[in-house]
Amino acid sequence: MSTENLISQQTLKRASFAAFFALLAGFFVFGLGTPLLTILFGYLILHYIGRYMPKRVAIVTFSVLVLILFYIFVHFVQEAVRALPLAASKAIPTIVSLATEYGIDTPFEDPEGLKAFVRDGLESQLHFLARFAQVFTKEFVYVIIALVATTGIFMTGKLDLGRETYAIRHNVYSAFTEKLEVRFANFFKSFHTVMGAQVAISLINTFFTGLFVLSLSWFGSPMPYSFVIIVVTFLCGLLPIIGNLMSNTVIFCIGVTQSVQLGVIALSYLIVLHKFEYFLNSKIIGGRIKNPMWLTLLSLLVGERLAGIPGMILAPVILNYCKLEGSRMEVKPPQPGQA
Repeated sequence: MSTENLISQQTLKRASFAAFFALLAGFFVFGLGTPLLTILFGYLILHYIGRYMPKRVAIVTFSVLVLILFYIFVHFVQEAVRALPLAASKAIPTIVSLATEYGIDTPFEDPEGLKAFVRDGLESQLHFLARFAQVFTKEFVYVIIALVATTGIFMTGKLDLGRETYAIRHNVYSAFTEKLEVRFANFFKSFHTVMGAQVAISLINTFFTGLFVLSLSWFGSPMPYSFVIIVVTFLCGLLPIIGNLMSNTVIFCIGVTQSVQLGVIALSYLIVLHKFEYFLNSKIIGGRIKNPMWLTLLSLLVGERLAGIPGMILAPVILNYCKLEGSRMEVKPPQPGQA
């Protein structure tokens, strides 16, 4: 074979980039952000477990851990389904009374009007809830498939399993899959870096929120539904920026169910604790991946518009991945006198 017909390593590298970004775009276009996150989180857990035990034992341990987490999640959902509507039914009238007292208009004038407003809103959302149930069922199936795929990737991370069987040892397919494996490895490295920062944020929020909840019990003003509050804080903390607003709203509403004073105390504490929460996520992640805060915030906005919550989680990862790959490419230095 003549040298003119040989494909260069640079061409294969470019092709691997094109294939990787096409695949990544496909996850967003077809709404597969949840299974992608499941694979990344699952592999991250297996990555740590596999350091201390053989692969098969690690997979068994991972399966048991998934079942335990699933049980905790189901228990949390049951508690949340019971607690949150009850908290809302108690908190809304109180909030409405405060709004009326301070001259803020509401779409109802009395408790009966509130019930009618809620009933009308529920009726208008029945179609949406039915659609949500279908989506949730589909996402659950996707998660199961993603978990199975995760174990397969962990056992055999190679794309080309027949490399030694081809007549041509240095063939295009083997060389291309090798380059593509590098793309996936760098993307996981970026995910590892960024999500390590995000988990740190969530743990910080959960620790101080849990400390606040426990301190209220010590001083004789226990916060109801403590388990729900702590789990909601941790889960919401995994969502950049918006997660803190969600958890703070839940904590405030639950506090109001006990008394207006407790709700105000909780809100004041959260304001003091999270006064920089809008930027804490970007500062910590930006500090790890060395990106400007505004660029990280912009990536979060773009990710949310493209793929919702999964897009927000993956946006800093993709940003860091682009930087990681770009920093490993050498360019011709500028000539003297050139900009």
